[in-house]
Amino acid sequence: MDLHTLAKEAARKGIQLLGTGDCLHPKWLKGIRELEERNGVFYFKGKEEDKNTNFVLTVEVEDARRVHHLLILPSIAKAEELYESFKKYSRDIDSDGRPSLRLSGEEIAECAKDAEALIGPCHAFTPWTALYAYHNSLKVCYGDMVGYVSFVELGLSADSSYADRIEELRELTFLTNSDAHSPYPIRLAREFNRFHVEDVGFEELKAAIERKRGRKPVLNVGVPPKEGKYNESACIRCYKHYSLSEAVIRKWRCECGGMIKKGVRDRVNELANCDGTHPEHRPPYLHLIPLAMIIGLALHKSASSKTVTGIWESLLAEFGTEVNVLVDASMDDLHASSGFNLDASVVEAIRAFREGKVSVIPGGGGKYGVIELKPKTSEEAKEKGEEIVVEEDTGRGQKRQLSLLDF
Repeated sequence: MDLHTLAKEAARKGIQLLGTGDCLHPKWLKGIRELEERNGVFYFKGKEEDKNTNFVLTVEVEDARRVHHLLILPSIAKAEELYESFKKYSRDIDSDGRPSLRLSGEEIAECAKDAEALIGPCHAFTPWTALYAYHNSLKVCYGDMVGYVSFVELGLSADSSYADRIEELRELTFLTNSDAHSPYPIRLAREFNRFHVEDVGFEELKAAIERKRGRKPVLNVGVPPKEGKYNESACIRCYKHYSLSEAVIRKWRCECGGMIKKGVRDRVNELANCDGTHPEHRPPYLHLIPLAMIIGLALHKSASSKTVTGIWESLLAEFGTEVNVLVDASMDDLHASSGFNLDASVVEAIRAFREGKVSVIPGGGGKYGVIELKPKTSEEAKEKGEEIVVEEDTGRGQKRQLSLLDF
């Protein structure tokens, strides 16, 4: 997860701007200082493939209530300033990339404003370390600084259709970011955002998040919410799923004795206070399943296996990007892949994805949802609590499969 590897692999994925993460950590910040800087973003001055990726300074911090906040910073000087502001309230700022602070959300937002940084809650609905895990509103978390919050990070278990059911979120920009977990494109940028900007720079990004001067988000991309680890209420020990009423009756204890953790879907239902019609500024949300996962399902192998990785590499070499393979390349071209012998089951799996013949058994309790390629009848899907996905919410009450080229 070093900067050089991230830059190289993000270019292959097709990502132009990455958050650095951990930018208050002294050793990580030292590495960032060695990069070239232009307009508040950082890049390698060297090989052409490295120069295609820019970094913007970001850090995730944990407040005294264990709520996580994402900060996006304009410069190294401001990162150093923020480090000094936080250091006296943290025992692990020099050892943990995501420091714990003895500060409230309001106090962190005040520091962010002083440092001219953007701030918003991370993975806002996750039942651990999230805004709505501990608070019922933005106001309770951020107090008098609530007006300074400019975005909400949705997290893997939620999308725009969930969050726009909560009135206080409707005017905020939604970010679909996710932890990298790995520098390689099979994992990197499982979720990402597309913005309309004039060039790559901090001020342009800030204007896009704040939707000013014609800059704006034009697309959110993420995995189907049901694939998230906390979509439904479930036991964190045996992963048995429960309805909200069942969990309440059982006082949030599973029959195995484990704790039942409230799922994002149930939490949103508790908080929902409007019909979920998207505001005019909300961009479409495109659900994408990682290509490596689809290949793995077709071949009954792990997404990180050598076989799957090899096919994934070959497809990208021929079609350019993962999204081209998943959405844009014609099925005839996939069938006629010239550089290698592509297993027919992989092509049919991609076809199933495009045609919506993909079902998700919802995740919960810390276990990811299970994606299945085999189509099921509506009765079977209903019986198992599954939902056919890969339809895209256009934000206007219509659904269709979208291409990134639409944006």
